[in-house]
Amino acid sequence: MRASHSEPRPGFPPSAPAPPPLRLLIADDNPVVRAGLTALLSDRPDTTVVAEATDGREAYEAALRHRPDVILLDVRMPGVDGISALPHLARLAPVMMLTYSHETETVREALRLGAGGYLVHGEFTTEQLVRAVRDVREGRPHVTPGAARALLTGLSEDAPAHHTGQPPPELTNFSTESLSQLQCPVGQSFRPRFRLSTREAEIMDLIASGMTNQQIAAACFISEKTVKNHINHIFAKLHSTTRSQATAKWLGVS
Repeated sequence: MRASHSEPRPGFPPSAPAPPPLRLLIADDNPVVRAGLTALLSDRPDTTVVAEATDGREAYEAALRHRPDVILLDVRMPGVDGISALPHLARLAPVMMLTYSHETETVREALRLGAGGYLVHGEFTTEQLVRAVRDVREGRPHVTPGAARALLTGLSEDAPAHHTGQPPPELTNFSTESLSQLQCPVGQSFRPRFRLSTREAEIMDLIASGMTNQQIAAACFISEKTVKNHINHIFAKLHSTTRSQATAKWLGVS
């Protein structure tokens, strides 16, 4: 008599249960980014979002309450910003910076203060984000090309002053494999497919940061009419009709 398919085969151990999903906390003041990331990461068997926060203080309170496995943290937020909150959050859980800010000093300061990785929006896919989160949980750092360029710029600026041949402190915890990732070409980013000009990309970054047309005009030293013309071209290229739609696509959370 043939054995039922439901019965375990003799000599074969039962399958190991799937590991529980990683529990994530997302801290970002941009509601589009939070909603997009939550939708992406909660609709998977290996990750789930247990809490959201709009600034560093909320993130700290949520981390104490929910004890997430990894915290995804933006840099610029009203109230308590990400850099200020980072040392306190890093004591509670591994922290992955997830932001559009890639200034040299910001990247270096974040890694110095305990961030386990630094991802710049627009430079990673969902699968790369999930892999980076898992690696940061295990103590393996990740950076995307924008953050890598900032670190390499810092290295070249430091070299003439020190001549020690030693890497700066924020790089000492990177493995050989991680250091090789710093050389990743910018071509890995999905943004080039949008075919935005340099000026349009700059303005789209400012839109994503929450700036109004008036603020963008002041920041770029152009008229509001010129800003509107650029935005019309940007929306056409991103196949978007609103700032929220364009931001979601630009940041890779649509």
